[in-house]
Amino acid sequence: MKIAAKTAIAAAVVAAGIALSATSASAYVACNGEGECWHVHRHAAYHYAPTLGIVVHPDTWRWGATDHYRWHDHAGRGYWHNGAWTRF
Repeated sequence: MKIAAKTAIAAAVVAAGIALSATSASAYVACNGEGECWHVHRHAAYHYAPTLGIVVHPDTWRWGATDHYRWHDHAGRGYWHNGAWTRF
């Protein structure tokens, strides 16, 4: 009986840890007017010039089959413009 109780408690702790880690991770997808997209971690922390045409989407956003976007990885904070990463 004690083993079953310990197993149930351990399973509850693991499930709670997974639930907390799933909700704490938040990211967004930013895309500029040129069709270049990248991940950003905070929506409100980035202030892009309106002339860049950057739109920030939820992480669940996906482009459609007829859209023409390119995915880019990057290091640090900044934005893509004309195929080059510009750091803040």
